[in-house]
Amino acid sequence: MKIPARPDEAKPLSHLTSSARDESFFLVRMLCVCPRAGARGAAAMLRLCASLPRRGVAWRPLCTLSNQTGFLGNPGVSASVTDVASLKEKCPAVVSSEPILRKCSIPIPKHLAPVQAWVESLKHYEARHVGLTDLHPDVFAVMPRVDILHTVAIWQKNFKRISYANTKTRAEMRGGGRKPWAQKGSGRARHGSIRSPLWRGGGVACGPRGPTSYYYMIPMKMRVLGLKVALTTKLAQDNLRVVDSLDMPTSDPQYLMDLARYRHWGESVLIVDVNDLPENIKAATRGLKTITVLPAVGLNVHSMLKYETLVLTLDTVAFLEEKLLWHDSRYRLLYPLQLPYSDFP
Repeated sequence: MKIPARPDEAKPLSHLTSSARDESFFLVRMLCVCPRAGARGAAAMLRLCASLPRRGVAWRPLCTLSNQTGFLGNPGVSASVTDVASLKEKCPAVVSSEPILRKCSIPIPKHLAPVQAWVESLKHYEARHVGLTDLHPDVFAVMPRVDILHTVAIWQKNFKRISYANTKTRAEMRGGGRKPWAQKGSGRARHGSIRSPLWRGGGVACGPRGPTSYYYMIPMKMRVLGLKVALTTKLAQDNLRVVDSLDMPTSDPQYLMDLARYRHWGESVLIVDVNDLPENIKAATRGLKTITVLPAVGLNVHSMLKYETLVLTLDTVAFLEEKLLWHDSRYRLLYPLQLPYSDFP
């Protein structure tokens, strides 16, 4: 016997039109999101849907029987505004009018793009931006690992440290060969030497025995990654400046200090070059404590963290990219039968 349905029982949605079915699915979805609303909340939502226009939010289905997802937008805006294809379109590339003075000679992975930086000149104050240069992203745009910086900085501080602290044991002290008093009969504690560590003026039991070396080594890849992270951090903090060369019109130190102050280089500057230094830059920095010149082969993490601004020449950038990127492919699965430094650039 078939039980008749109650008047308030929900009827199937097959007799409804597509628009009515979509509206019903929208209300069901809203009730599923807010199950605590109850009958009072359902009535409020029905009044809200009735008050909105047909093109509004309430009449846009969130999900239909064809598994197509709708978008909730403004009631007066057409659906083409929120088209997925329009969202996936790439923005047009910004073309700069400044010339690119240097491009990366080492191939860049397809999923990466070169990083650009301004190129300055030291010939006069106004030559602040003379062009652009491309920087390799695997050197100047790596993940900023602060733990790697800390590890490399502590290693660089301690690997050449030697402690010369030294103490004498009771055997190395002068005197103390005679027993101070008899073993028994005096009523005092028994002792065999006045140079015992228990005595004032005696030897040291477990003191330092220098010289002590604190040398240790960290992996080469960690050292290389420390240099990359330091260069990336300097560039991200706008403390990395690239110059075309170190040619200066004068050897006056005041000119270099005024130039650094005019271009906001900070309190301390580290200038790095791979070529022979010009005479003017050597004479200008000879007596300065806040501006230091360093060869590219001696660039290290400690120096980059010590100075506020890092100044590199174009030749130095190419030198660092060539040396640091060589380590990325240094170790292979099938190690060649040759010395590891035979292909060093």
